[in-house]
Amino acid sequence: MRTQISIAFKFLVIMTLLTGVFYPLILTGIAQVAFPQKANGSFIRKDGKILGSRLIGQKFDSNAYFWSRPSAIDYNPVPSGASNLGPTSKKLFSQANDRRNDFIKGNNLQYTSSIPGEMLFASASGLDPHTSLDAVLLQVKRIAAVRHFNNSQEKKLNDLIRQNTEKRQYRILGEERINIVELNIGLDAIK
Repeated sequence: MRTQISIAFKFLVIMTLLTGVFYPLILTGIAQVAFPQKANGSFIRKDGKILGSRLIGQKFDSNAYFWSRPSAIDYNPVPSGASNLGPTSKKLFSQANDRRNDFIKGNNLQYTSSIPGEMLFASASGLDPHTSLDAVLLQVKRIAAVRHFNNSQEKKLNDLIRQNTEKRQYRILGEERINIVELNIGLDAIK
């Protein structure tokens, strides 16, 4: 019996060291060498100050900025998750309808306008920093009006959108998308 307990304890210690210490250290070292930006949070820095992360959305509800996709967790990365409301949920229907009306009113659109789904529904993580190009283009007139952009500044805004548009992955997966955090940081640089 003592032999079995001794063997089991030694096995526990060895496996704890292998899987709990050495393996994570090796993977962390590989990540730091191969992907240092991603391994350290993909931070967006300006003048040495961290403004956000390329991986985590932020709440932009000011009319002077492009609006982010809604978040079921108010962009708090600690309890990352979705609302878990199903397609027959009255609460989900009400939220989507309210968001649709707010988006139409805020961007001075026709009630019959087609609003991209990501502006109506939160992502599964609640932290998605991307929206579609369509969602961004529907907000351009509002941004230009609120910031009192002249023609030259509007051209710079359209150039900024084009520069920040991420293509489909491998040219076949997903859709064109724009990181709203990066876009809004660039928006503040338009003079």
